[in-house]
Formats: sequence, C-alpha cells, structure tokens
Amino acid sequence: MIIGLISDTHDCLFLIDKAIKQLNELNVELVLHAGDYISPFVSSSFKQLDAPLIGVFGNNDGDRTLLKKKFAEFGADIRGRFAFVVIDGLRIALLHGDDTELIRSLLELESHDVLVNGHTHVSKSYRRGRTLVINPGEACGLLSGKPTIAILNTETLDVKTISLNV
Repeated sequence: MIIGLISDTHDCLFLIDKAIKQLNELNVELVLHAGDYISPFVSSSFKQLDAPLIGVFGNNDGDRTLLKKKFAEFGADIRGRFAFVVIDGLRIALLHGDDTELIRSLLELESHDVLVNGHTHVSKSYRRGRTLVINPGEACGLLSGKPTIAILNTETLDVKTISLNV
C-alpha cells in the first residue's frame, strides 16, 4: 500500500491543494497528517482527498473541537495528540513531535515499526533500531521555503519525499 504523509500545513490553502492534488495523482490509499492544520476552514481543502485521512493535532492547532468536527463531516479521523494504526501488519505511531521525550521513549521501546512525526518542518527519514522514523517536512514551506510531503510504500518501506515547490 502507498500511504501519503503530510504535516505542518499551517493554513496554506494553495499548498494544501497542491499536496492533495499530488497525493490523488499518486493514488495513495491512506493519508496520515502529523498535525498543525491550524484553523478549521482548511477542512474544505482536505475534502478533495480521494483517500481516507487519519490525523493528530499539533502544538499550533486552534479550535480542536471544531477541527475534529469539520474533518469528521467527510469521514476524516483526527484522533487527538497520538494515533496508533496498523496498516499491512505495520504498527505505525503518528504524532506531531513537539514532545521529544515521548518520541525518545517510543523509539527506545521499539514498539512500532514506523513512527511518523512533524513539528520540526524538516523532511527526513532514518532508522533508529527497528523503527523507521519519517518526518514528511512542512507542506506549508513557511520556515524552510521548501514545501514537502512524503509517501511510504508499506511493502518495501521505501520513503519518497515530494517537493511542492511552485
């Protein structure tokens, strides 16, 4: 299965739309969002996704109750600050990443096959013990000027970073 990974969209509708178009063109079967949507109005852009969305909140998300409600209107599932999903037998932890102690503990426990996080706005993937750690970077491009998303192939564990540069 090909999973789309996105984080730190920060209300940037133009780049959210571009990311969603790219994910739809890649025929991803699921999208994981690692937080920092910011405002509930962004939900209208995410409605265009062809795949289901599971997400978590980030440290900058405002009205979380309304965010959750607006996303639920089209079947998206924002699960709070942490989500655990099993996809193709892979145990995946999804969190924003601003709690570095939690990340350290999860990696030390080696209880997940994949850990997806955001927050740093830096795209990277690496192995720590048996866990593949993936940060898709910032879809908004506000800090780095390099808006990115990522895809994960659950069969091969290959990660590809995709530039959204305009």
